[in-house]
Amino acid sequence: MVCTRWAASNGLRRRALLVVTLVAVCGAPTPAPADPVADFYRGKTISVLIGVGAGGEYDTIARLVARYIGRYIPGHPSLVPQNMTGASGLKSMNYLATLAPHDGTYIGMISEGLPSLQAVGMAGVQFDAAKFSWLGAIAPIDETVAVWHTAGIATFDSARQRDIVTGATARGSITYTFPALLNELFGSRFKLVTGYNGGAEINLAMERGEVEARNNTWSSWKATKPAWLSEHKISIILQAGPRPADLDAPLVADLAGNPDDHRLIDLVLSGGALGRPLATTPDVPPERVAALRAAFDETMKDPEFLAEAKALNFDVDPIHGVDMQATVERILSAPSDVARRAKHLLE
Repeated sequence: MVCTRWAASNGLRRRALLVVTLVAVCGAPTPAPADPVADFYRGKTISVLIGVGAGGEYDTIARLVARYIGRYIPGHPSLVPQNMTGASGLKSMNYLATLAPHDGTYIGMISEGLPSLQAVGMAGVQFDAAKFSWLGAIAPIDETVAVWHTAGIATFDSARQRDIVTGATARGSITYTFPALLNELFGSRFKLVTGYNGGAEINLAMERGEVEARNNTWSSWKATKPAWLSEHKISIILQAGPRPADLDAPLVADLAGNPDDHRLIDLVLSGGALGRPLATTPDVPPERVAALRAAFDETMKDPEFLAEAKALNFDVDPIHGVDMQATVERILSAPSDVARRAKHLLE
């Protein structure tokens, strides 16, 4: 009995000595390394600037993404959307480029046509779109031209027959440039009236009879005015593409008669490939950009986000930030002859 107890005690002492030796050789366990991105964002607020007025597609998408993306940004910062209107988004993008902190605490819902304004050398551009870090968009967009039902215009051919008062935000915005492009290339007679703060204001102007037509995306019509579609309040007489399965309207590219016109159309409408893009300021550290892009991608898979997007009639077909970066660089490399031809349409 004594021998058995001595052997067991001796074995415990040997195991304890082995543990002490291993700790001495290998070192004590070390804590996991800190996450510098999480440390930076913890307790902070990210401002989400929206360059147009409240109530339209840009505003709705920006606020939708802001409700969920914080779940996936390390450190879980709060996101606060705020509208900064002026010149169809130019004011907010200039602010992001020149005044906002360049540290990843400011994100912009960017008007998709702004890179093309830089490509043609438009006055008032204070940003370099290539230096922004593009984060993602929920889907590409299909620009359309819609006419109010009382106008008696149901086809694009009819739009060549008389003046059609058409609402727009400002020169340089897609609400202006798309109808202006059609006037120049194909003889339509859209009489453009500018000065509206956003799509919601133009919609009210259509209801009041101030304007008869406007540019808008197909996704926005479905999300913001589904009753107008079901009640045939508007006629979609033309679209830019890519052609969605649920819209049967002529493509503007099919009207082009020569390669030069095709190239002009591609530049003026190039923002469609960017969707409703989110971007952060220049000079943000790469690890924060990577974290914001990854958070956007994860948001696009979040079941609650997808359910809310569906309830709002938004299609989700994400565009990744790295792909958007390449699209912006392609827009900025437009041939000089095409840029010169497009300039007066975009100014």
